[in-house]
Amino acid sequence: MTDVDFNLMPVNEARRRVWHARREKTQDITVTHDLKLSIHVSMEALEADWRVLETSGATSLHQGFDWCRAWARTHDNQVLLVRGSIDQRTVFILPLELVRGRFFCTARFLGSPHSNMNTGIFAEDFDPISCKKLATALIADLSAKLSRVADIVTLEKMPFDWRGVRHPLSSLPAVRNQNSSFQLPLLDSFEATLSQINAKRRRKKFRVSEKRLEALGGYEHIVATTHEERRRILDLFFEQKAIRFKALGLPNVFQDRETQAFFHALAALGPTQNGQPLELNAIRLKGEHAGRIVAIAGLSRKGDHVICQFGSIDEDIAADSSPGELLFYLMIQKCNADGVKVFDFGIGDQAYKRSWCTTETIQRDIVLPLTLRGRLAAGAHRAVVRAKASIKKNKRAYAFLQRVRQQRQAPGMQPSAETDTD
Repeated sequence: MTDVDFNLMPVNEARRRVWHARREKTQDITVTHDLKLSIHVSMEALEADWRVLETSGATSLHQGFDWCRAWARTHDNQVLLVRGSIDQRTVFILPLELVRGRFFCTARFLGSPHSNMNTGIFAEDFDPISCKKLATALIADLSAKLSRVADIVTLEKMPFDWRGVRHPLSSLPAVRNQNSSFQLPLLDSFEATLSQINAKRRRKKFRVSEKRLEALGGYEHIVATTHEERRRILDLFFEQKAIRFKALGLPNVFQDRETQAFFHALAALGPTQNGQPLELNAIRLKGEHAGRIVAIAGLSRKGDHVICQFGSIDEDIAADSSPGELLFYLMIQKCNADGVKVFDFGIGDQAYKRSWCTTETIQRDIVLPLTLRGRLAAGAHRAVVRAKASIKKNKRAYAFLQRVRQQRQAPGMQPSAETDTD
């Protein structure tokens, strides 16, 4: 595995001064710890090491090889894989992609717009005591190796404390992301799990939903098992979600072809040895409306951790029966029985998540400028994050902003490198 020599764009004098200064300042630290960084553009070249490292319980499923490959194959962005090695042994991988914006180029986690939590991929025995010095060395080496192609590196939506593990890069400068993620620990039994969140009230809501659906002829909880069934349910989700976003006056983050192709690629993979990239669950009616799907949810599983990636409901029938809440109840019950320890509702503060969850996980954004232009971009990123956090506390301002974003969103338009979907 060798370094990739990037000659994609000229390097001006300002950029050379930035990375040379940082390189000289931290050169001794890098040598002392025998840490070597190399940049790769082929996922297959790192696949063997990648699949070994990703088995760690502290690694997000969004940095899994299958997840990242599905994104890379459905998007045109250049893949940039940062490999850290000590004595030829891979100790970490940062799977990045290059996104060209109007004013600057950003290296970010692969699939970041649709990830709920990012960690990078680190060996479990990566020494956390020396991480502060290694993090400093990382800044210098990234400046040296990526400043030819990128102005800034953004490592977004990173929990610095996750499942009892302190993140190796937690000493780097970071800003709190405007959103947290929310989790429900699954205990030894479903009854014990429900006891954390007012079991009596939750069971009552479940019985009311069941009674209303039984009045329509009954229902069944299904999990798509065939490729055709997964494809059909996913397409229906895109339709239901588009209707919902339009009704709420929100931009549709699932509308572009690349995003839909990505989720179809995940769904096509099916179960793996360590979980499933995308499992599609649904509530399907019986009786008079037999075959009608009134609620859909996409789950991703890695080991004992499940993340709900998305959900939708049919707005035209049985909406008063709360089919989405019913589906969550049934999925959590099934996950509890299957040995899952954490049911993750993902990033974003919403009332239904807080009603289910007992844990809120703070996420942070690490922003590393590589060039002089990148310094301006880093300042802008931090300002935008803080502004979003303030706006979200003001319901009127947030609703107005969402309406403006929906009006500006053209068919097929994707968020630029300077914006996100939060």
